[in-house]
Amino acid sequence: MAAVSESSVAYPIPNDESTPTVSTAPRPRHVGPNIFPNFPVFTRLIGYAAQGEAVAIDDRTYNIKASYSQLLTDVLHVRNVLYGTLSADVLNRLWANEEVYFNLLAPASYEYAVAFLAILAIGGIIVPLSPALPEQEALYYVKTSRAVVMLSSTKNARSGRNIARAVSSTFNPGYQSIDIAPLIGRPPLRAADMLVSCDHFLDYHGAGLVIFTSGTTGPPKGALRRRSFIDGQATRIADLYALNRGDRVMHILPVHHATGIGTTFLPFLLSGACVEFHSSGFDPVKVWEHWRAKRLTYFSGVPTMYMRMMAHYETVLKNLPPHVAESYIAGARHFRQLLCGTSALPRPLADKWKALMGGRRILERYGTTEFSGAFTIPPGDKECPDGSVGKVMVGTDVKLSEGDQGEILVKSPFMFTKYIFDQAATEAAFDSEGYYRSGDIARRGGDYYFIMGRASVDILKSGGYKISALDVEREILGLDYVSEVMVVGVEDEEFGQRVAAAIVLKPDTIGSLSLDRLRHELRSKLASYKNPTMLRVVPELRKTVTGKVVKKALKTELFPPNGHPDVQIWRTQTRPRL
Repeated sequence: MAAVSESSVAYPIPNDESTPTVSTAPRPRHVGPNIFPNFPVFTRLIGYAAQGEAVAIDDRTYNIKASYSQLLTDVLHVRNVLYGTLSADVLNRLWANEEVYFNLLAPASYEYAVAFLAILAIGGIIVPLSPALPEQEALYYVKTSRAVVMLSSTKNARSGRNIARAVSSTFNPGYQSIDIAPLIGRPPLRAADMLVSCDHFLDYHGAGLVIFTSGTTGPPKGALRRRSFIDGQATRIADLYALNRGDRVMHILPVHHATGIGTTFLPFLLSGACVEFHSSGFDPVKVWEHWRAKRLTYFSGVPTMYMRMMAHYETVLKNLPPHVAESYIAGARHFRQLLCGTSALPRPLADKWKALMGGRRILERYGTTEFSGAFTIPPGDKECPDGSVGKVMVGTDVKLSEGDQGEILVKSPFMFTKYIFDQAATEAAFDSEGYYRSGDIARRGGDYYFIMGRASVDILKSGGYKISALDVEREILGLDYVSEVMVVGVEDEEFGQRVAAAIVLKPDTIGSLSLDRLRHELRSKLASYKNPTMLRVVPELRKTVTGKVVKKALKTELFPPNGHPDVQIWRTQTRPRL
């Protein structure tokens, strides 16, 4: 049997007072270098390893292919190295089932997958960080999580060491960064040589994962998820999409956010499928080429990705010789499903994809960092109205604050338990009945739900009317010359708030865009009170790594209180002022 670690490593004597005993005599605990803690994830993965050498992870960026046996072998080794590296105090906290946080600094990659599972296997709480974070900004997340160590990928090894040096010299002397790369690629164990403990259990409902909020409407907060999210939520998604060992997903999303972890990584891994990681940055040209190869069965993206993919198709691919253009369409139609989350897919864009896919729609869903899925469009649902994000997910309790419309209030079996080390924010997040207050507004039509936007930035109050910014954005995006748009409410003495649009024009647009022209072309599509009264044409709209437009910050930047010469304003009974 291949060795996984040195014999000098100390293994835990878990504090499992609930473990039944039949005798008062001490009994050796079932722990060791090749033994996983008792948790469904490891039992399932070992089962897949026993079924053959199918590829579990295909890391296209770093050219690593790993079977389930290889993956689990490397997980054991990293776990064992952690046992030999951590201080006695930290080990004692782990063995006492206390909350111990581990930072993970890595892109979507094989190294990430190994480290994620290794932290789980040692009983720690996984705190993934964005590999794109500036080192100074990363200190906020490390300090907020009070982590004991950082696991760093090849790409982030230098940053990891620099961050660790800054942390250890200021607020945590024992903090260090451990490089993942030298610890992987061990001789793979046979599935029969990897065991699951009979008496060392991970608490299924104990703390397992922290996902930081995107920070689009305030400072990022660390939402703590139970270990049941890692297993149960993944299984729920896998069942919804009927995932199996024949599936292969193109994973191109950040793995420090809920969608990249809970939708595109864990459900596929725990279904015995292949996760194909791409972390070199989103390039619509390259993605289309991967699609054309027809080896993928699932793709999960965000609206910005689908927008750029469609733009490349319309400007380049559909103008190729017919047989070549058809090969790209065939690649798109080869997928079992295309998925979209993080933010609403604009209706005009959704319609274009539906046409390209031969009548099949992109399956949207709605969730947040705090509770993942609440609404989803099930595969094969032909009754779902256009613009809807689907029905309530099975097992989830959802209500709207004002009956058929209002703030989305949620109780989910896999929702977060708290914002770490922030009791005030945690208490403020729930209403008096224990529902999580999402801050998002929706309306219900029959069994289906429609997202109207974020209460703080997407619901405008202008001239006595409540207006959904998403409704206005949808109609503006339907104009041929518009590439992207952001609609916000700008404070105004006359209207209360003005409907302000920041627009990115398509590259081939001739001339500039006036507010007069925009209002004229929207007149037949929008009620007069919804028509924009402010316009600014911009080269781009800044976004988060998950493709969300940072509206709260851009509102002030693009439409400052003291005005800006590039902002066009419509005045009642006057011509627009430029």
